[in-house]
Amino acid sequence: MDTVPLSAADITGYRWRDPELNVNHAYLLPTVDEVIKERRITRLFDLGCGNGSVCARYAGRGLRVTGVDPSTEGIQMARSRHPQLDVHPGSAYDDLAARYGRFPCVLSLEVVEHLYDPRRYAATLFDLLEPGGTAILSTPYHGYWKNLALALAGRMDGHYTALWDHGHIKFWSIQTLSRLLAEAGFESTIRFHRVGRIPALAKSMVAIATRPTA
Repeated sequence: MDTVPLSAADITGYRWRDPELNVNHAYLLPTVDEVIKERRITRLFDLGCGNGSVCARYAGRGLRVTGVDPSTEGIQMARSRHPQLDVHPGSAYDDLAARYGRFPCVLSLEVVEHLYDPRRYAATLFDLLEPGGTAILSTPYHGYWKNLALALAGRMDGHYTALWDHGHIKFWSIQTLSRLLAEAGFESTIRFHRVGRIPALAKSMVAIATRPTA
């Protein structure tokens, strides 16, 4: 059986209808905005920048933004809509720190649930950060009450569908995402914000993790 090296993996089948922000950003970005303001971030790296809409939003606010995404279609769309953006093909399986350097902040929204090797992703996230830097990442939230509600509503097959090409293959809770980030070397005091709906049934969670200074 032939295998494809992880560094060559592509998700060009993941499609965007347009180069604009989508409905998920309405509940994800307010938390991101708060962290950027709180930590006075002026430069960030967008790991999994997709169609470039989030990069464009923060570049438009005066931040210096660099982004990568494995989808060639997404990068082409971003460059077409926002020619000034510093976005490139690339993935969490590449040595991005060697190519782009380190940043005070790495943003990665709704990415980790798509990845076969999340530990490689977490290591890349860590390596991209300066000591004391901030990682802001999000992923769909899963917890006891939400899973129970899905089961009672008969929506488990729809939510955990195996038929979404290039869709979600990992389903994270606060506990499992905390463990992933701790293994990668992040400080143990990871903040979580559950966003979209009430906390017990949240659509997503936003994690804020810090690379130790030493």
